[in-house]
Amino acid sequence: MDLDTLEKMHSKLSLADLGKPALIGIAVLVIMVAVLAGRNLIGTATATEFELSSDASSIEETASDGGSHKTETLFVHVSGCVANPGLYELEEGSRLASAIEAAGGFTEDAACDSVNLARRLEDGEMVVVLPMSAGSGANEEIPEVKTASSLININSATAEELEQLPGIGPSTAQKIVSDRMANGSFKSPDDLKRVTGIGDKKFETISALICV
Repeated sequence: MDLDTLEKMHSKLSLADLGKPALIGIAVLVIMVAVLAGRNLIGTATATEFELSSDASSIEETASDGGSHKTETLFVHVSGCVANPGLYELEEGSRLASAIEAAGGFTEDAACDSVNLARRLEDGEMVVVLPMSAGSGANEEIPEVKTASSLININSATAEELEQLPGIGPSTAQKIVSDRMANGSFKSPDDLKRVTGIGDKKFETISALICV
């Protein structure tokens, strides 16, 4: 058989000559390739979506943790006519009523109007609740001591400044100044009782308002 004869026989072959089984096999092979390719694409998309979702969740958790903040606090010294005088830690922005509550509330002899319960507190301040005996009358305004810096120094205060103390009039204020000049500075607030006219009861009324 020569070359020309082979070329003529090859040109006459077609897909039909392969037979139905061969065609079915080719079709199945093509379908399987398409299905596998589709699964790979879907798997890739799903994995990408999962990664993005995980990243988003992580970012949300981080933002949530970072958004939390610690509550700021302040310290206040509560003294005078309260059940439990002392130093108390309260939330920043608290009002004086919270400090009184933390200290156990007013005692029976407390002059409740001597403090402004609605006032906002400041860190490091001192609140003194005066006794009812500090006022000479029901309508008398009783001063509120806010901080230690507002205490009256009995060694440097003038007679006029001493008169701001409850129960200290012009005569007693002048006696304090005269005693200080004659006997020297007071070593402690208790030394004020050496002044004529200042007994234990009056000293108790002003002891929380003075310093040396």
